[in-house]
Amino acid sequence: MITKLVFATNNKHKLEEVRHIISGKTEILSLAGIDCCDDIPETAGTLEGNALLKARYIKLQYGYDCFADDTGLEVEALHNAPGVYSARYAGEGHDAEANMNKLLCQMQGQSNRKARFRTVIALIIKDKEYVFEGIVNGSIVTDKRGEAGFGYDPLFIPDTYTLTFAQMGNELKNLISHRALAVKQLAAFLSTLSAE
Repeated sequence: MITKLVFATNNKHKLEEVRHIISGKTEILSLAGIDCCDDIPETAGTLEGNALLKARYIKLQYGYDCFADDTGLEVEALHNAPGVYSARYAGEGHDAEANMNKLLCQMQGQSNRKARFRTVIALIIKDKEYVFEGIVNGSIVTDKRGEAGFGYDPLFIPDTYTLTFAQMGNELKNLISHRALAVKQLAAFLSTLSAE
């Protein structure tokens, strides 16, 4: 049974979301929980590549079974940008406000507002690698809406909903989000291991 896993992140929002979904099954440690202050490079050209880079780094340097994620917002009218560069769309500062402002600027006059959020999780257990993916289709609004969530949440309305991720609050978002879908696949896989 897998009792402890390192999630290669120090993002408190992501950590809470993942712990909530996997609660009671496996203890999830953050990078801070294993005293890792390293700036893990995310130099791959794909979400899958970045997730694997981070997971492999923790496994190699610290020896823990672990998982890492990378998430991108892919906007159809922008040829799937910002994609793998979502967190640093407006520069290396990972500034969510600047990223949203740049996206709104790029989307001015665009009638095609279709977009999707995609999360890829790379898991390494006992030197075997597994990949899980969650996708939520939706659209980009013309102005920021809502206070909850993080990242691009105030700009994204998932299909079949009328609220942005930032308006719907964490409880609903955590049920339907791209990360939730990927983490549920991870949790289901972990439960098959613990049944062995």
